[in-house]
Amino acid sequence: MGVLFDYPYRGMSVMFDDIVFGPIASRRFGVSLGINLLPLQNKVCNFNCIYCECGWTDLKSFKINFSDSRKIINAVEERFKKLAQDKIHIDTITFAGNGEPTMHPEFPEIIEAVIKLRDLYLPKIKIAVLSNSTLLGKPSVFESLKKVDLKVMKLDAGTTETLIKIDKPLSSKTIEWYIQKLKKFNGELIIQTIFLKGYCDGEYVDNTTSDELASWIKAVKEINPKSVMIYTIDRETPAEKLEKITTEKLNSIRDMVLANGIIANVYT
Repeated sequence: MGVLFDYPYRGMSVMFDDIVFGPIASRRFGVSLGINLLPLQNKVCNFNCIYCECGWTDLKSFKINFSDSRKIINAVEERFKKLAQDKIHIDTITFAGNGEPTMHPEFPEIIEAVIKLRDLYLPKIKIAVLSNSTLLGKPSVFESLKKVDLKVMKLDAGTTETLIKIDKPLSSKTIEWYIQKLKKFNGELIIQTIFLKGYCDGEYVDNTTSDELASWIKAVKEINPKSVMIYTIDRETPAEKLEKITTEKLNSIRDMVLANGIIANVYT
């Protein structure tokens, strides 16, 4: 199916060239089987994060050809069946890939089918969705996310200004909008946050300052997730002048979260 959208991929990147990929070793999800709902040739996202391993998104209209849901479901069933037959261990089935998975127009139908296939071939394996939270205002997306085991939702800042600097969203939603939508999961979600500092387009960004961390902690407390995933840059970034945050600093951020009664883990 074709959908007009405003940003083809360009530049250096790590792109996924299949619908189902892996299993791969993930620093956060153990042995993970990935499902990519986005086109195999282009990054499709409503964020343009300065650290994204898939590279920049570009503001030029082009026609996106999302894979049909039946093609995706068939590919998933084939791989699930093979893993079960070969008794290959995996820890997680992870919706990730070349952009934002909830943007697929048949996302709810795909989630429903994958859950049924998981129950048939790989019972007890957890399903994770990595999302930037932008489409939580869409009831069908929100209800579908509620059905998966691990709702891993991005929150890279505690202020609108810093969120815009880091994630460069194409919408004008405020940080308050994201917080209110994330609260609707009633704590049944995981927050993922990348910490970094450096320059992009001549503008300095650092979400580890005391003021930024205070705002972020306040947002996390209000959302009250099951846990928080804390990490930093691991691969080449499209913005070239970004710096990794030290493990010592990440651990101190983790301790701040723990002090507020919320589970937190550092992934390096």
